[in-house]
Amino acid sequence: MTVDELIARECIRQTMVNYTMAGDRLRSEDFIAVFTEDAVLETERVTAADAFRCEGRQAIREWFGRWRAPGRETSAQRATFIRHHLSSSQIELGGPDSATARTYWVAYSDIGPDHCGYYVDLFRKTGEQWLIAHRKVRLDWRAPHSLYKTAIASL
Repeated sequence: MTVDELIARECIRQTMVNYTMAGDRLRSEDFIAVFTEDAVLETERVTAADAFRCEGRQAIREWFGRWRAPGRETSAQRATFIRHHLSSSQIELGGPDSATARTYWVAYSDIGPDHCGYYVDLFRKTGEQWLIAHRKVRLDWRAPHSLYKTAIASL
């Protein structure tokens, strides 16, 4: 492995952390900044109630903004916190400006472990940054009393 490959992998990991931290803290501009202009953010292998697909930064911004929409109370909005923890991540460089990754995650809320799954990502180097060009969010499990039942799509 070369120094450039190590730097690329660490930059990709930082982008993943930026996504997670911004999402958990509802920092929309920081969240949007991890995506390419033409990015796709979508669910895969989830129920129809949880399914969504956003194409482009503006669509992702609108989807993300629903978390703060006035007058929309959901069980997720009654949670006092959400923390997504990233664990195993396999990053494969496809060239000097592209990479794929598969990363496991688990989300904790007031009830403890709330839901978990993995991301399937395509990253693209844009300038000096490695940004998400396509993210598929896959849900493996959700607690019976999850505070995030259908919160993803149905805010």
